[in-house]
Amino acid sequence: MTAPIRFTLNGAPAEFNGPAGTPLIDMLREHFGLRGVRLACARGVCGSCTVLIDGAPGAACSLFAYRVDGRDVRTVEGLADADPPSPVVAAFADHAAFQCGYCTGGMIMLATALLAHDPDPSRETVVAWMSSNICRCTGYGMIIEAVLDAAARLREARDAA
Repeated sequence: MTAPIRFTLNGAPAEFNGPAGTPLIDMLREHFGLRGVRLACARGVCGSCTVLIDGAPGAACSLFAYRVDGRDVRTVEGLADADPPSPVVAAFADHAAFQCGYCTGGMIMLATALLAHDPDPSRETVVAWMSSNICRCTGYGMIIEAVLDAAARLREARDAA
C-alpha cells in the first residue's frame, strides 16, 4: 500500500510516495539521496543512522517512513550544508573527531540533540550521551572534546546575540 508521506526534511517541505512500510533509512538514502544516514547494525543499536525527528534523536533503521508524516526530520546534511555549517559540524571538523567517518553523521546528530537539551553539559553528561552511539575507531576522546567545544561555541553565539 502506498500513501503520500509529507514532512519537512532539513528545513524544506518533502514528500514520499511509496510504501508506508518503507524503512525511514531507505527512504532518506534511496529516495532523497542522503548518504550521511548510514546503516550498520539494522537494529537501532549502533547510532550510525541517527536522525532528529522533531528535535529528538531516532534510529532511521528501525522506523517506518510513515512515522515521519507531518513531522520535522533533520539529517547531518541539513547541518553540514548550512552556511555557515552548524557549530557541532565545525567542532567535529576542527577536532578531527572521526577516523573512518562511518559513525560521524549519527554522532553529530546525537550531539546536536544533546546540546539542544542541555546547552552546558558536563563532561560526564557528554560521555553518557555519546556512548550510546558506537564508534570503533576514535576511542571517543576527540568526539567528547568536539561536543564540549560545540557547546562552548553555541553558548558564545547565544551570549553575543
